[in-house]
Amino acid sequence: MSMSLNYDQMPMSEKFIMLEELWENMSHDAIQNGFTPQWHLDILQQREQNIKNGKSTFSEFEDAKSRLQKLV
Repeated sequence: MSMSLNYDQMPMSEKFIMLEELWENMSHDAIQNGFTPQWHLDILQQREQNIKNGKSTFSEFEDAKSRLQKLV
């Protein structure tokens, strides 16, 4: 199927909606089709486990933003 869209005429909000819908659709079978590397899945699983075990800490957005700005 070939489809041509005129992106220049499309409002930005519609572009974002379209992008979100496409991403959602593609993400459903990304793991099954091998698009997500196993090492990435392993890291995500470890991070989820760290959250459950209370080993992860979190910062308020403004605090994290301030620390990052100091690094630049």
